[in-house]
Amino acid sequence: MKTLALTLALFITMPAMAAAFDRITDRDTFLALIADKSISNRLYGVKLIVADSGEINGAAWGWDITGTWDWRDGYFCRQLYWGGDDIGYNCQMVSARSGDEMRFTSDMGAGDSASFKLR
Repeated sequence: MKTLALTLALFITMPAMAAAFDRITDRDTFLALIADKSISNRLYGVKLIVADSGEINGAAWGWDITGTWDWRDGYFCRQLYWGGDDIGYNCQMVSARSGDEMRFTSDMGAGDSASFKLR
């Protein structure tokens, strides 16, 4: 019974102990975080370079990813192509945690999210 109580107590407090994601609202802060790094998500097999020039290059599951990006009204707005297919244009809310993880949330923060490690 004590083991169960301890396990439950740890489970309940763990989210509070984890570092929270902080919203990135300006281009300069975003660029400072990604400078000289790539972003990757092993679950999706994605590795990308988001260059300060506005270009995006990388790959996912053996297919090239290319595109462009800009910062508009506090959002990361990008146009992507994966293996030549148009993924579309989308403005995304960006958040960061601990300086080594970024989360992108589609549709200006109202859609799906994906987290990426900074490497």
